[in-house]
Amino acid sequence: MPKLGAEPIRKAALINAAIFEVGRAGSLDVTVAQIARRAGMSPALAHHYFGSKDQIFLAAMRYILRTYGRLVSEALPGQGARGRLDAIVRSSFAPQNFQRETVSAWLNFYALSFVNEEAARLLRVYHRRLRSNLIVALRGVTDHPERTADTLGALIDGVYLRAVLRPGPTDPEAALNTVMSYLEEALA
Repeated sequence: MPKLGAEPIRKAALINAAIFEVGRAGSLDVTVAQIARRAGMSPALAHHYFGSKDQIFLAAMRYILRTYGRLVSEALPGQGARGRLDAIVRSSFAPQNFQRETVSAWLNFYALSFVNEEAARLLRVYHRRLRSNLIVALRGVTDHPERTADTLGALIDGVYLRAVLRPGPTDPEAALNTVMSYLEEALA
């Protein structure tokens, strides 16, 4: 008989294991067996909950996106456009969003979006929401909110890419300083 309430706990363990294993490998070249072993369960159980490695990884990306969205919502100070803008940018580089495993998952998420329509859709949704939120936050603080939002989004992506390609631990503070320096110049 199945344990009542075990499914959400097991799914969460598999999602965390997928993020860890992809981060460790630096690619999607991990097996369901590796993910399941890291989560302390059998590959059959992982397949039961998610169906495939891609589905496990997509669930992991949805989790990462929800975490980011929650951090932005919690950080919104309600003090005008600049406070909103800072909350969006700072949440991008919060320690839980900018650890090596999560950054590696993002990089691999981009790669997966070329061959997996569901990943491509999730990525489009993320980009649209980020751009829209940045434009709203930039209105009233710059004459070119769309252009600045596009540059800011590209800079955030670029900082993530450079962080994952650099050996050693990520540095959220240095990454945030890079983006905030651009923002100060753009808004001057």
